[in-house]
Amino acid sequence: MTAAPDIKGWCPGALRPMQSGDGLVVRIRPPLGRLTPSQALAIASTAITHGNGIIDLSARANLQLRGVTEASHAPLIVDLRAQGLIDPDIETESLRNLLVTPFRDGETLALATSLTAALARMPRLPSKFGFALDTGPRPVLAGASADIRVERDRNGRLILRPDGHPFGRPVTDLATDAIGLANWFVAHGGITDGRGRMAALIARGAIPDGCTIAPAAPLPPPRPGLHPEGALLALAFGQMQAQTLAALAALGHEIRPAPWRMLFLVGAAILPAIPGLITDPADPILRVAACTGAPGCPQALGETRQLARSLAPHLPQGQSLHVSGCAKGCAHPGPADLTLTATPQGHDLIRNGTAADTPSLTGLSPEAALDQLKALHAPSL
Repeated sequence: MTAAPDIKGWCPGALRPMQSGDGLVVRIRPPLGRLTPSQALAIASTAITHGNGIIDLSARANLQLRGVTEASHAPLIVDLRAQGLIDPDIETESLRNLLVTPFRDGETLALATSLTAALARMPRLPSKFGFALDTGPRPVLAGASADIRVERDRNGRLILRPDGHPFGRPVTDLATDAIGLANWFVAHGGITDGRGRMAALIARGAIPDGCTIAPAAPLPPPRPGLHPEGALLALAFGQMQAQTLAALAALGHEIRPAPWRMLFLVGAAILPAIPGLITDPADPILRVAACTGAPGCPQALGETRQLARSLAPHLPQGQSLHVSGCAKGCAHPGPADLTLTATPQGHDLIRNGTAADTPSLTGLSPEAALDQLKALHAPSL
């Protein structure tokens, strides 16, 4: 029997990196959800100088530098601190789990500043507990991981909504209201053994008072391409070489990491032709999720991304594919149309499920997995 994967229960930071198969993973949380060109260039330079030059974009729109060593970690922090990218201590860093929409109105920056300041006055919360500032006319972050969501109702009024509940309550003072909802979460038993998420507490029947207002209907996840405010650029599996980020920084635009593993280039009027970027919304790789896999992740039981790239062109139109190095399913925790989970015996194929669900086929080789996808294209007799 395969051992159950080790669930860490916490996320890496810059000051508290996580050991992986290719060295330390250093996560940078962009202040207020944005990077100046000089900050982006510094991150790219640091990734090359102190890591292996690979940068991941997380589902919470954070940047992760890979291949950092124990010896290179301290000078890396010095370089990034000079750009205002490092918090004063680990506790402050761990509290700053704030996801800000890349599509902003004139109020968003002030709200993000207020909520960031309020995080220092929050009760002690689980390390994965997070906030989403989703202040466009209609929410776009509905699929992103968050526990407390700031959204607008259909009349444009701000509401504070606990994740897992369809309704929120009006915002009077964002900082005070957010702290109050976080205190409610703690007081009603949201934390168990140091962990806990808002949706799980709501599912147990606990509902905050005053949550009676529905948010505006959410928008579907945006696609890469030109948007009114700039250009949205996708990354295969959310990963890029440092040179790609450096080339973007050289264009001189503010860069806003987005939770769809994309980068928003503010004010760009054309799509940049930079290697490593995906600008075609029809590219099949956008329908494929794949984690780091072996050997980058010590828990992975097989290679993932090379396999995912080889399978993407054969994925049936409209279908999603998740290639996971183990049953944790980090790259795509929810169900996919097709999931391949690595095991010591090969890859298991799960239909309409998660990486941990019961497979319909087991022990597939990469060639057999490709045959399965090709069979989905074959006309029925």
